[in-house]
Amino acid sequence: MLGTYPPERCSPPYGSCARGDSGAEPYLATHNFVLAHATAVEIYKRKYQSKQKGLIGIVMATTWYEPLTDSPEDRLATERLLAFDVPWFLDPIVYGDYPPEMRQLLGSRLPTFSPEERRKLGYKLDFIGVNHYTTLYAKDCMFSPGCPLGQQSHSQHALVAVTGERNGIPIGPSNPMPMPTFYVVPDGIAKIVTYVMKRYNNLPMFVTENGYEQGGDGYAHVEDWLDDQGRIQYLDAYLTKLAEVIRDGADVRGYFVWSLIDNFEWLYGYTLRFGLHYVDFQTQERKPKSSALWYKRFLQSLHEAQ
Repeated sequence: MLGTYPPERCSPPYGSCARGDSGAEPYLATHNFVLAHATAVEIYKRKYQSKQKGLIGIVMATTWYEPLTDSPEDRLATERLLAFDVPWFLDPIVYGDYPPEMRQLLGSRLPTFSPEERRKLGYKLDFIGVNHYTTLYAKDCMFSPGCPLGQQSHSQHALVAVTGERNGIPIGPSNPMPMPTFYVVPDGIAKIVTYVMKRYNNLPMFVTENGYEQGGDGYAHVEDWLDDQGRIQYLDAYLTKLAEVIRDGADVRGYFVWSLIDNFEWLYGYTLRFGLHYVDFQTQERKPKSSALWYKRFLQSLHEAQ
């Protein structure tokens, strides 16, 4: 919608691209995405699952949202924005149609599913993957004239503004991470897992990505990357919150930290590092960061507790 990501298709007022239609193409692309998923699931379940005994699911990139204020408008805007996020993809896959919150706003801009497509969607998921890093504030723009819409694509058509600050104060204790929308808010992972659990009848979940990126002017030497105390604090806090919701009944089957090694981030290249292990991109030499040693001890303690 904004033209930020490849293939850079968009239209005014959302962005300035050589071609594209921000009002229609995001919904057509998502529709094709959902149908491609349904086709893959049908093939796997009909031809391979009984022999391989594998599981097939889908991974969702998630952000948790909190109302900017306690007003009814901002609370409803938050619910609306959440529906324009994960349920945009998962509601059709689990329930056979797009979220009613989206239908009410978009009408005919949302495609419909044919009887044959609904049949394919009947092959249900075995699990939901949850990628989660950050939490943001949501502010209503439906009843607020002149409200500046946020720079996240789905928030535009949801008529919601997103921000990481309230009255100049970040939503997390600070914003040490260089990505502009990444804040340390451990409660967010508990709340998004609970949201997915309740909306989708506690289908098995895996946290397929959760992590902390380093980057910026404060990393001049290798030692600066290796002593990643911020990542340790992040992982410790998020894992603690995740353990709480598991104890409360969320069927979370596994957790994957992002990432084992520093890697190429598709919009940021080699300028950001998410890895537990430092990689010299010239020599390919790898060195464990402090977080790798911490995470090893953490896993050993879990094993010993069993």
